[in-house]
Amino acid sequence: MPRLAEQIRFCISRDGTCIAFGTNGEGPPLLWVQHWAHHLNFDHDGPVWRPWLEMLARNHTLVRYDWRGCGLSDRERVEFSLEKYVEDLDAVVAAAGLERLALFGMAGSGSSVAITWAARHPGRVSHLVLNECQLRGRFARDPTPEQLEEGNTRLKVYERGWTGNAPAYSQFFTALHMPDAPPGHTSDHQQLLPRTTTPGNAISMLRSFWDMDVRAAAAQLRCPTLVLHARGDAVIPFDEGRAAAALIPGARFVALDSRNHIVLDCEPAWGQLVQALDDFLAAEPVRPAEIGTTPLDELTSREHEVLELVAQGLDNDAIGRQLHISKRTARNHVSAILAKLGITNRAQAIVRARDAGFGRKASKVIRESGIKPD
Repeated sequence: MPRLAEQIRFCISRDGTCIAFGTNGEGPPLLWVQHWAHHLNFDHDGPVWRPWLEMLARNHTLVRYDWRGCGLSDRERVEFSLEKYVEDLDAVVAAAGLERLALFGMAGSGSSVAITWAARHPGRVSHLVLNECQLRGRFARDPTPEQLEEGNTRLKVYERGWTGNAPAYSQFFTALHMPDAPPGHTSDHQQLLPRTTTPGNAISMLRSFWDMDVRAAAAQLRCPTLVLHARGDAVIPFDEGRAAAALIPGARFVALDSRNHIVLDCEPAWGQLVQALDDFLAAEPVRPAEIGTTPLDELTSREHEVLELVAQGLDNDAIGRQLHISKRTARNHVSAILAKLGITNRAQAIVRARDAGFGRKASKVIRESGIKPD
């Protein structure tokens, strides 16, 4: 099978890390923040990533890159964090000479970076695509002790099997990401994993992904956004994709009939995905000013109750006592409200709420309880 005509170059991120990136195809630029477990040199050769490359480069100049710690990018003595990943994307955009672009974030890792970059550069993203995304990583969703134990167990299995020397362990990562893959796709992906990075880097990256929370950035997005998510995804739950689409102003949501975290060209969902992408990327981009913020009446009834108490000046502890919920739960409600309204602090929430008529009367329960406002 002939290799695709991808030109590979290198750029330097802010902290000096060397990042490898490739360009392929012709047309308007589409920058793909790919799933981290890939390799610029080998993606063309296998049945998992080659169809993606051919599809995305049909009508666009496709730009993609190897994550820090992976592929042809620097692998040793690199730091893994959301801010570093965003700086890497900055470097690729600058080196590729992109002024305005369509941006495609894949999986929890790529989507989080794409969301953050798009929120910081609202006028430069014409279209934003998020495939199998999450706004909060596994460890940022207030996990129970059992969920923490399950997550750490997964990491141990991944690390044990990353080199491929123990087949029972190495099959787990691929089976979780592509449970319905045919044998050829499964074996190709298992062989690719140890080529992408070291076991230590893989685990460090996953921990950084699982600690991410980009809800505030998502609520600030003002570019046309398409969210795609497989109904049976065992890596990132379907509800996480729906929650992202609900929070991002004006986002369109498409549910894919698949169990695969990485959708394959040999399944019916591939046709759904390609059609949705083609329709969305071909549409005339909406200017940022045409997409509004989340109105107050779209908050849940509980969030309305919490916002009323915030507007009255109560802190999280007092809100919790008033509503008979824990202080932590009250804090989580406040964080969700800030994210939905596209604001960053409590003072802004109070101003926004009072302008809308919240907080003008103190409830009888508050007066009788002796709770003091902030």
